[in-house]
Amino acid sequence: MSLSSCRQDFVFEASTGDLTFSKDTIYLDTVFTNIGSSTYTLKVYNRSNKDIKIPLIKLGKDDSKYRITVDGMTGENNHTFRDVEMLAKDSMYIFVEVTADVADSNPADFIYTDQIQFDTGTNFQKVDLVTLIQDAYFIYPSRTQNPDNSYTYEEINLGVDADGNPIPFRASVLDENDPVNGNEFIWNNSKPYVIYGYAVVPDGKTLNIEPGAQIHFHADSGLIVGTGGTLKSIGTLQNQIVFEGDRLEPIFSDVPGQWGTIWLTAGSTANEIDYTTIKNATVGLLIDSNDGNFMTIKNTQIYDSSNLGIYAKTAKIKGENIVINTAGVASLACTLGGSYEFKHCTFNNNWSSSKQVAVLLDNYYRDENNAQVPFDLIQADFINCIIYGSNTYELRFDKGETGTFNSSFTKCLVKFGTSNDALYSFIYDENNIKRNKNPKFLNIFTNQLNIGADSEAKEFGVDADVPLDILGMPRTAPYDVGAYNWVTFPEDN
Repeated sequence: MSLSSCRQDFVFEASTGDLTFSKDTIYLDTVFTNIGSSTYTLKVYNRSNKDIKIPLIKLGKDDSKYRITVDGMTGENNHTFRDVEMLAKDSMYIFVEVTADVADSNPADFIYTDQIQFDTGTNFQKVDLVTLIQDAYFIYPSRTQNPDNSYTYEEINLGVDADGNPIPFRASVLDENDPVNGNEFIWNNSKPYVIYGYAVVPDGKTLNIEPGAQIHFHADSGLIVGTGGTLKSIGTLQNQIVFEGDRLEPIFSDVPGQWGTIWLTAGSTANEIDYTTIKNATVGLLIDSNDGNFMTIKNTQIYDSSNLGIYAKTAKIKGENIVINTAGVASLACTLGGSYEFKHCTFNNNWSSSKQVAVLLDNYYRDENNAQVPFDLIQADFINCIIYGSNTYELRFDKGETGTFNSSFTKCLVKFGTSNDALYSFIYDENNIKRNKNPKFLNIFTNQLNIGADSEAKEFGVDADVPLDILGMPRTAPYDVGAYNWVTFPEDN
C-alpha cells in the first residue's frame, strides 16, 4: 500500500524536434533606435503524448539585441535556456522584446533580424524575429550623477504653485549649435524627432518646423514655447507635420494621454500652426495668454486627448479648418475670457463619459476664497462650425457673475438639448442653428469626420472667406458646415 501511494517523478524524454508554434515569424513593430519595444508573445506546443525536455532554447546571435523569457524564466541573460521541460499535450509562452541601435540593422533597409532556436542537429527548429529600427534626432535634458549614484536633471521653472513654490519641469533648452543635432531651432523631415522631457523655445527664438516633420514625445514630455519665443509649425497638404507619442506599435495609434502638451506660454508671440496633426496627448494645445496678438491655427487636426484638445486661457485665436475629435473634458475649451474666431471648424467629442463636451466657454475662475475673478470674453465667434458628440449637451457656457461674455454662432450645427436660460436662446434660431441634427460623420472611431451626401451639415453655411476646405478642395455656394466639403462616401456608390 505504501509503495502504490507514492507518486513517481515525471520521466522527460529528449525532444525529437516535433514542436509546433503559434507563428513561424514574429514581426516586432518599428521601434526607434535604442528605445525598447513592446513585449511580443510566441506560444510553443508539445502535441505529443510524451513529457519532453528541450536541450537548448536560445537566440541565434551571441550578441543579440533581442531578449526572451521562457515560461517566466530569464535563463542565461535572457538569451540561453537549457533542458526546458514540457509536459505532454502542454504549451508554454515565450515573451520577446528588442532594444537595438540603427547601426545594428541592415544598412540597406534598417531591418534587424535574429532567430529563437530550439535544439540542434536533426532536431533543430526555429522561429524568425524581425523588426525595423528607425533612426531619429533625440532631444533630452542633460543630467549629472550625484555621489549616491542618483541623477540630477536639467530643469526649468514655469510659474509657482498655490504655496508660491516654483514648478519645475525636466526640460532641455533648444540650442542653435547642439554638438549632435546641429541647429535645434529647425526641425526637418530627414528623420523623426524624439523628445524626452520638455523641449523649450526660449525668449527671442523661433522654432521652425518644416513640412513633413515627425515629432514623437516620450511619456510626460512635450514642447514649451517660452515668453518671447515663437512656434512656426507650418506644413502643407501633401506634407503634414505630426506630433504624437513615441510608441510606434499600431495598438498605441489611438491611445489618449501618451505625452504631455504643446504649451504656448504667456507672452509667446506670433505663433502659427498650419497643416499639423496632434495625436494622443494629455492636452493637445495649451495656449496661455498669448501676447495680445491673434495667433492662427489652420488646417489642423487634434485627436484623442485624454483631457483637452485645445485649452485656451485668455488667449487670442483665429482658427480655420480645425478638426478636434475626442477628449476627456472638452475638445475645445476657451477659458478665462479672451478673443476667438473659428470658421469652418469641426468639434466633436465621443469620449465615454456623461460630462464631456465638444465646446466649453467661460469668463472667470475662483480664487482661494472661492470668490469669482472675472476675465472678459471679448468675442467667441463660431461661423459654419459643427459642435457635436455623444452627450445631449455638447456646448457649455460658464458665465461669471460679472465680466463680459460675448459669443455668436452663425450657421452652425449644434448638439444641444433644451434650456430656459436666456444665455442659450440663440440655439432656437433655425436660420442660424441646426440643433440636434446629425452630421453623419464617415467614422468617428477612426477620426474620419468627413461628411457625406446625407449629412445635415451639407449646404447650410454662408461664405466665410475660407476658400478651401481642409483637404484643399474649393468651397463653392451653397457652402457646407464644418472643415470638410461633403463627398459621396464609398458605400453610397
